[in-house]
Amino acid sequence: MMQVPDIGKVIFEHTSDSHVVELPFGLGEWHLPTGWHLFGVDVSPTKHVVFHGDRGRARVPDGVVRGPPGGAAPPGREGPVGFGGAVEAIVLFVRNDVAIANIGHGGEKFAPYILTLFFFILYCNLLGLLPWGATPTGNLAVTGTLALTAFVTIEVSGLKALGPRGYLKTIVFVPPGMHGLGAVAMAVIMTPIEIIGKIVKPFALTLRLFANMTAGHFVILALLGLIFIFGSWFVAVGSVAFVTFMMALELLVAFLQAYIFALLTSVFIGMMQHAH
Repeated sequence: MMQVPDIGKVIFEHTSDSHVVELPFGLGEWHLPTGWHLFGVDVSPTKHVVFHGDRGRARVPDGVVRGPPGGAAPPGREGPVGFGGAVEAIVLFVRNDVAIANIGHGGEKFAPYILTLFFFILYCNLLGLLPWGATPTGNLAVTGTLALTAFVTIEVSGLKALGPRGYLKTIVFVPPGMHGLGAVAMAVIMTPIEIIGKIVKPFALTLRLFANMTAGHFVILALLGLIFIFGSWFVAVGSVAFVTFMMALELLVAFLQAYIFALLTSVFIGMMQHAH
């Protein structure tokens, strides 16, 4: 009789971080070094560190001429084609329709940051779809750090754009035209709410990305686990069909979550930039 593996253990080992990297094509495992400490903190490399650090930098080929912001190429000039053209189309979309469109005036200054967020998150999401891969964005430390960079960018850029007095008004809220005790009461009531609101934004970004990228892997591994639990060809065919569908859905989710994170960050930056 075939021994049924511990499906729960397999799921948690795949989705959690560890010091072991599964090598492709059944080549075994790569045990990462442990015991690295810095000021009492364990900084030993993990598989999520390996996967989100293993990335190449795309370079624009020599001689390629970029068109104007609208994306139209100059007459008589050729732009990249094939995969390069698709990447350029995505770059133009994220820059023009996500960053600049939602941030408003001055949004072009933040476009490189928004593009970095989008492609970094997309890359990490897609890594998790490889059979031997891991999803760095399925780690709260990674999504929390991304959200922290967004929070710092939102608040610091807002302070710079509005000035100290204008920025203070985004924390201590008093309705226009209200004075006296009413204004004091509103300030006392609304100030904690405004502070909580500033904290909730990056917290929501953290959990949304983490939960979406982890949930899909749980579902896929659980469906594959049904094959071992029931040991039936009928169940196996149905399970593989559902897993194929879920993998296609996860591919869509990988792009969608990168887009949502970049979009919401752009919206929050724009709201702070034009709070007045």
